[in-house]
Amino acid sequence: MESAKEPNEGSLMRAIVRRGLAPRDNTTRGRISRTGVVALAATTLAVAGGITAAATSASAASTSAGRSSAAGSSTAGSSTAGNSGLAISKQFFGNTTEPYTGLSTPTYRYTLSNAHGVRVAILSYGGIIQSIRVPGRRGQEANVVLGFKTLQDYVAHDSPPVTANGGPYFGETIGRYGNRIAGGTFKLNGKTYTLPINNGVNNLHGGLNGFGNHIWSQVGGLIDTRSEAGVTLRLVSPNGDESHPAGSPGCANGCTGFPAQLTVDVTFTLDNGGNLAIRYKAVNDDPRLATVVNLTNHSYFNMAGEDSAAGSAYGQFVQVNADKYTPTGTTQIPLGFEASVKGTPFDFTAAHTIGSRIDDVSANFNSPGFNQLLIAQGYDHNWVLNPRTARTTGPDGLNLAARAWDPASGRALTVWTDQPGVQFYSGNFLNGTLTGISGKTYRQGAGYAFETQHFPNSPNQPNFPSTVLAAGATLTSTTIFAFSS
Repeated sequence: MESAKEPNEGSLMRAIVRRGLAPRDNTTRGRISRTGVVALAATTLAVAGGITAAATSASAASTSAGRSSAAGSSTAGSSTAGNSGLAISKQFFGNTTEPYTGLSTPTYRYTLSNAHGVRVAILSYGGIIQSIRVPGRRGQEANVVLGFKTLQDYVAHDSPPVTANGGPYFGETIGRYGNRIAGGTFKLNGKTYTLPINNGVNNLHGGLNGFGNHIWSQVGGLIDTRSEAGVTLRLVSPNGDESHPAGSPGCANGCTGFPAQLTVDVTFTLDNGGNLAIRYKAVNDDPRLATVVNLTNHSYFNMAGEDSAAGSAYGQFVQVNADKYTPTGTTQIPLGFEASVKGTPFDFTAAHTIGSRIDDVSANFNSPGFNQLLIAQGYDHNWVLNPRTARTTGPDGLNLAARAWDPASGRALTVWTDQPGVQFYSGNFLNGTLTGISGKTYRQGAGYAFETQHFPNSPNQPNFPSTVLAAGATLTSTTIFAFSS
């Protein structure tokens, strides 16, 4: 077993100052407060059996007032926020067919950048994070997420509307329901709803045309303040979304789809602390019908770079702030109970490389009769996040979910969220058939995902945290991917 070497206070403080991760003094308009750095370095300590709360800015990801409109929703443009080093630009990315309307519709790419060399590309197609470029400890840049180069590649390969052997969902905004719903069915509003079967015998990530298959519209102007750069994208999902007649793919007896119209806004922002914030807002527009909602982002990370050597992700360290996980049956639906990670390959409370135990199929999994690593062909499970404490509280009051880092480059990722779970997926079904944005072929060990979420199959598991959104109600949620080196 391998364990991480934690930074000492001196090296941590140097990293905080270099990457701009310290709390900001409001009187200095963005300059780093020396007092905040010292206090932060002094209070950073190990928790949950080895997890260290990463240094973050408590105000870096907060919503800014006075956002200015730099570009309309249908024209390309760019904006730079004063001399803060933050900028955003918008470029036409191509036309494709919008499934809701059947019409050819333009798509756009938004590029967010900060003063420290972090650059994020976001697509209006699928609300997709296409790339995230992050400098290493010696300044060397790398794109740390998997993705495709062209719109045509995303349409053809990312989540094609098929009932088997679907795509990888690279970078997509997932909805209405992220993860699996058993049998593609659930009961709500006094009736049974049915969804397309697109993953074995289950519904996965919303169905044949989930949110990642749609073209999102820009809301308002580009966000270009002194504290953040970003954009808000919107999708209106109709009542009966993913309904299909009998005999349709995945709907042998017909599918009702999801109840209620749902309006979803996702705001992506980047700050000078290296924090990429994703803020979700979902409004149930129906005055009578409740619905179920589970939104997440499906980016695959590789902190060595998406074009790094084959299998490089397996040599990267991961920690997860979770003492329990939800083991699954043979169809990858949770068995309905929370199992301890102690004594299993699922214990990431202390740091391990991804590959150090991924093939230990003879291990104990605290799930008698079900070999978890064989079922999923690696890690593809929901970890039950530990309750937030003072030591695991990050920006916006979010809870620490996970950390990952590449020892060679020094690039690190910290995941903060308000969700109760995180699906850690080790890219088990990447099989060499997909070519990425750099021309690299993606295989197992190319990347991994941290899907912050409510639990899989929650609509059919009353003991799990509820995913029901009542008629007329609003859901808000935030996840932050914080990058440093």
